Amino acid sequence: MSEAFILGPDEGRRLDMGNFEALVLATAAQTSSEFTLLQVQGEPPDFQPPLHLHRDTAEAFYVLEGEYLMYVQDRQQLCPPGTFVYVPRDTPHTFKVVSAIPGKKLVLFSPAAMLAYFEELAAAEAAGNATPEVLNAIGARNNVEMLGPVPDTYLR
Repeated sequence: MSEAFILGPDEGRRLDMGNFEALVLATAAQTSSEFTLLQVQGEPPDFQPPLHLHRDTAEAFYVLEGEYLMYVQDRQQLCPPGTFVYVPRDTPHTFKVVSAIPGKKLVLFSPAAMLAYFEELAAAEAAGNATPEVLNAIGARNNVEMLGPVPDTYLR
């Protein structure tokens, strides 16, 4: 059974992702595997991950700063601050930062997942060996299927 906890502003474990930062707010261990919550920040203009899907978890986004163009299945929509996006498991999706300012959003995975993906990617970025091939291997280990090429803006 998990215990209640409170994090203040800017508290949480920081992961340097190269082109952006992830602040870990809640982990599987803290939530009895119910969810993982990250605050993803500093995503530069034109930043975009590859088109992908999650085999074992749903993902939800809440935009805090910047503006995103979300791609979910065959739908595209501009998402300014205050926008909420829900993506069921096995649903192709990606996004692109389309504002002149960096993007910042809350990202929730339910049931808890994806922390190992971000930790492995941060380690690869720190080691200077984050390549599309390494990203695909990290994704495969974490039940993420990459469906498209890795945009130049995703890896440092």
